[in-house]
Amino acid sequence: MSNKQFAQIIVDVPTMQTNQPYTYQVPDNMVGIIQAGMRVDVPFGGRHVMGFVIALVSDTDVPVQQLKTITHILDLTPALNEELLRLSDYLAAETFAFRITILQTMLPNALKASYERILTLIDEVDDDTQQRLFKGLDQVTYQAREWTTEDIEKITRLRRAGKIEVTVKVNNKANIKTQLAYQMSADIEFLENEYQALKTNAKKQRQLLTFILGHMGEKWSKRDLQAQLAVHDAVLNHAVTHQWLTKTRIEQLRDPLATVAVGPTSPLALNSEQQSAFEAIIHAADEGQYQPFLLEGITGSGKTEVYLQAAQHVYNQGKTILFLVPEIALTPQMVQRVKSRFGAQTAVLHSGLSDGERYDEWRRIERDDVKIVVGARSAVFAPLRHLGLIIVDEEHETTYKQSDNPRYNARDVALWRGEYHRIPVVLGSATPSLETRARAQRGVYALCQLTNRAAVGARLPQVEIIDMKETLAAGPETNFSDQLRQALNDCLARGEQAILMLNRRGYSSFVMCRDCGYVPRDPNCNLAMTLHMDTKTLKCHYCGHEEAIPTQCAHCGSKRIRYYGTGTEKVEAELATLLPQARVIRMDQDTTRKKGSMTKMLTRFGQHEADILLGTQMIAKGLDFANVTLVGVLNADTALGLPDFHASERTFQLLTQVSGRAGRAKKAGKVFVQTFNPTHYAIAYAKNHDYEGFYQQEMAVRHAGNYAPYFYTIQIQASHTDENTIAKQMFQIVRWLKSRASNDVIILGPSPKPIAKLRNRYYFQIILKFKQRDEMDVLLTTLYNRAQKAKDDLQLSIDRDPVSFL
Repeated sequence: MSNKQFAQIIVDVPTMQTNQPYTYQVPDNMVGIIQAGMRVDVPFGGRHVMGFVIALVSDTDVPVQQLKTITHILDLTPALNEELLRLSDYLAAETFAFRITILQTMLPNALKASYERILTLIDEVDDDTQQRLFKGLDQVTYQAREWTTEDIEKITRLRRAGKIEVTVKVNNKANIKTQLAYQMSADIEFLENEYQALKTNAKKQRQLLTFILGHMGEKWSKRDLQAQLAVHDAVLNHAVTHQWLTKTRIEQLRDPLATVAVGPTSPLALNSEQQSAFEAIIHAADEGQYQPFLLEGITGSGKTEVYLQAAQHVYNQGKTILFLVPEIALTPQMVQRVKSRFGAQTAVLHSGLSDGERYDEWRRIERDDVKIVVGARSAVFAPLRHLGLIIVDEEHETTYKQSDNPRYNARDVALWRGEYHRIPVVLGSATPSLETRARAQRGVYALCQLTNRAAVGARLPQVEIIDMKETLAAGPETNFSDQLRQALNDCLARGEQAILMLNRRGYSSFVMCRDCGYVPRDPNCNLAMTLHMDTKTLKCHYCGHEEAIPTQCAHCGSKRIRYYGTGTEKVEAELATLLPQARVIRMDQDTTRKKGSMTKMLTRFGQHEADILLGTQMIAKGLDFANVTLVGVLNADTALGLPDFHASERTFQLLTQVSGRAGRAKKAGKVFVQTFNPTHYAIAYAKNHDYEGFYQQEMAVRHAGNYAPYFYTIQIQASHTDENTIAKQMFQIVRWLKSRASNDVIILGPSPKPIAKLRNRYYFQIILKFKQRDEMDVLLTTLYNRAQKAKDDLQLSIDRDPVSFL
């Protein structure tokens, strides 16, 4: 049996019984060609499916005659490397997800589409290959299902020998973009004869022909050739007519950073705290040791400069760097800063790119064309080799957690990859998550603190808390207190800029009858709908239901149905009345849907084409504008009312982050925080930029309530179209868990979720709290297995360390 080879394959059938690999026999003529990480076509249950080869073995316990055989190899090189295969195994267990789902998540969308590989001859091959496989052409499509294994083996060997080039054409989604190019003649005798025959006054033709003689057989794009020689189209057309050049097309990688115009910048001088942090990080990198660092620095303390100089040190050693930011809104400014140091060696990965751009960036990374990747959550799977440093900026942000299956946290994946490569992982934040700070306190992470603003003369802004109950009691309903209105006037009079943050979207939160209190709700989800004045409709942002704005109360018939609450559109309208001279940019989910719109808005604001940037949470973090001296938070306590133990922490983080946008250069900053809860500790500590005070009080609250980081948390969520059925099922699950879990496991629920009905399904949840991180894993995996076999439309998911309970 030793001459046989067998493949362990995860098949593309997302059910529990396929989570473990199936063993297939490798045909003799595929031995030596097939590799772990390749995708293959295999028979499964009477049909053919795609599968990932995760391992090759020389022996198996299963009788060979019972094994099915691999039909075709779908890749010429592995789609996923050894590291990502191992990571998929870890994440499947960590997130209670199917391994095939994890494997698919790691690939860019373009590779999930239907695609074809194009083979191009770039050197001499034997007649059989030229005539039978290439049909006399220079280029053919890879025919995995039509060629024999011997054919594929031959192609693979020719590719390894550098005689065949492989490119990928993705149908419908991400076609390879090409540009006009010229192939230079390789016939030296012909070219020299042509040169002798040139007229003496044909200077441009002589210049071109001289260049061709120096680059015979090469392909040059038209753009590069004209940039090099400054020759007109007529000269190139003459060369084509005389067969010095042959027109062709070559691949042109889409570059999402092409419009990011930045000049090179030099490293800044580090202060003593920055220098200390920098030296600790590069020491771990030089020693080849896995070490997570918490870089805790107040807003404007120069965390990014520490990141960049540590990255430069690692880059100079020939290693690569992964740089994560929590959301697209932060990407443009961070990309500019990284590109200004690393130039064309920078790639970017985030959901704002087209499939084609992301696919091309992925290939640049995979081919080792770039050394530093900047991106949001999914960039954590970038196929970088020789990783030397991972940076997770704003590590506390909840956007690092995937909200649907597979529910991975990019911060945890970054730590796993750091341990795999034995490198430092830097977690940066002005307001670290309590879990991260607690680990640093215990010495699990190394703690580096930056307590001063880096810019000369820059200091933290003064924060003033305004009680909106007093403002509204004294006059008509408004979004602006007298203090904030006056501050805006003064700011604009000085020629400075302001940022206003609102924790809402849409024109107005909801519509309410002033006589009976009735609020129109979405029939599918039973949620108050958001008012949109642009379309004159009420919308549900969970299921998409939309209806006209009512003029009469459906409950009591009153015509006194009014807009209630506030939204960015309504604030923009009020600003136009209060400050007609102010130029306002509104940035929220509705205005930033169009590709590239966010970058354009931030660029315009940075060039002072607007006085006020009005936006939702997306403007609270990471933005660095020297002329911003005023920040207004219009409704500080929106998040405090949410049914979530993170509510105080999120409010403190948000207020601290948005306050940090003011006074980042030499001009002093001022922050006004409008709230109905001025005495709440999250708001009081944010006023004084006091993370230490907040940390101590919130840790006491968490300890008293048996919450993280003192307990680990699991959320079991299930849904059904019938409310009684799901309630009964969840009570059965609780009884089953209680009979098997240890006595120190706290089981809460079942209870309806805060959003109890969504898209005509009813949602219930159970919360588990326990001390030992993995103590419930076996039991929960068994539960998940059993739920897969359940009939009657039950859907169940398990979320480890949920970031929200909504």
